[in-house]
Amino acid sequence: MAEVTKRVPRSTEDLRLAVRAATLYHLEGVTQAQIADQLGVSRPTVGRLLARARAQGLVTIEVHVPDGLAGTVHTDVERELESTFGLTEALVISDAFDGVDSGYALLGRAAAAALARRVKTTDTLGFTWGPETVAVARALSPGSARCAQVVQLDGSMTSAEYQTGVEYTLGRCAEQLGARPVRLIAPLYADPATVQALHLDSVISRALQAGADADAMMFGIGPVSTSTTLFEGNFIDTKVLGELTRLGAVGEIGGRFFRADGTDVGGSLPERTVSVSLDSIRTCPRAMLVSGGPHKHEAMLGALRGGLATVLVTDIGSARWLLDKQKGET
Repeated sequence: MAEVTKRVPRSTEDLRLAVRAATLYHLEGVTQAQIADQLGVSRPTVGRLLARARAQGLVTIEVHVPDGLAGTVHTDVERELESTFGLTEALVISDAFDGVDSGYALLGRAAAAALARRVKTTDTLGFTWGPETVAVARALSPGSARCAQVVQLDGSMTSAEYQTGVEYTLGRCAEQLGARPVRLIAPLYADPATVQALHLDSVISRALQAGADADAMMFGIGPVSTSTTLFEGNFIDTKVLGELTRLGAVGEIGGRFFRADGTDVGGSLPERTVSVSLDSIRTCPRAMLVSGGPHKHEAMLGALRGGLATVLVTDIGSARWLLDKQKGET
């Protein structure tokens, strides 16, 4: 009489394999390919076993932040920002941003680290001028990353003796990233006829096109008030500010103003502006917004709502305000 072998139910066998696969992978550091060889299954089967182990609660993974870093790492807030605003990455610093040089330095160091991870050797990196991008440029270290060229995204020439930081940012980024600098030798604002003529100029049009096609961009943001680089540098006056306020403007990037939902405000200023369009920023695959502080909250929120950034670098106070504000209005 033949011996009868009791068969293990398939579900029990699958459960055993899931436990074995999870133990090998998570505790012993065995690769999925090695697990497949050891258990006699295919590589896709190993993936399914590991997924089942997680889904059925056979595996629980905890990430512990060391006590000394508990107040400086905000991964939960970063993940919520990414989910809420559709960002690729949010990077939140723990220090409160007060709008002074030390605050810009902290944001700059964080943004420089994020930029070094994301910029590629064949990339064109575009930037708008301002204290945020100066801080990023200052924080870049030699050899941390490389790109093909660095291009200015907005005109900066003005009749006032105002230091925009363009030359420093362009030169420093080009030097540290081993890139070719592309200067936009033009004013930020001019009369419409002059702007049209500038777009026809071979040198300026090439710079503008390089900026519009940039693979990565970094920029700060400005509110609509007299306490901005545009107003202090005599780029705009109280008459223009009045028009922008009536049109519902809440902020600007590269001299281009937008409403609370991130849409262009229109009015008389766009046809007088020499910079890449907001649409070019929206379509850039790696657009990094570096900003913080209460005076820029509304501008930041409008930019994020309008899809004007894929990466955000900001302070914890601003991050929490953005999330609270968005939750309260949705």
